[in-house]
Amino acid sequence: MKYVYILESHDSDHFYAGLTDDVPARLAKHNAGEVSHTSKYRPWLLKTYVAFSDEKRAIAFEKDLESGSGRAFAKTRL
Repeated sequence: MKYVYILESHDSDHFYAGLTDDVPARLAKHNAGEVSHTSKYRPWLLKTYVAFSDEKRAIAFEKDLESGSGRAFAKTRL
């Protein structure tokens, strides 16, 4: 399974979407500062995640969430 996850910064309005095989381990890496894109906005909270059996669909969904309309969708619907 592939998981597309959405993180929200606890201290600000920052948002991050990613793709992983292991959501808890990936969240721990974000909060430990091991991911350069997210290290300065920690701590992160897991807002939601979606499981995909098809990796191509997971990648497409993650890319969608990173677009302007995808961000708006995630903030209002997820």
